[in-house]
Amino acid sequence: MAKSDMSPEQVRKMSDAEIGIALKELRTKGFDLRSQLVTEKVEDTSQFPKIKAGVARLLTERSARAKKSK
Repeated sequence: MAKSDMSPEQVRKMSDAEIGIALKELRTKGFDLRSQLVTEKVEDTSQFPKIKAGVARLLTERSARAKKSK
């Protein structure tokens, strides 16, 4: 479920393990896109901000859960 356009509600329903997996997948996708950018093979550059927002959303939820459990 590592879509870069996940809604906040979808992220809240995910387990901690699922958030970790989604983060890893999004970061890998971002790395791959940046690598393609160097070789000029990127067709859809609008994916960059979507991936960045998805990573931020997942990190925010993970941080909120960590603060709540203290």
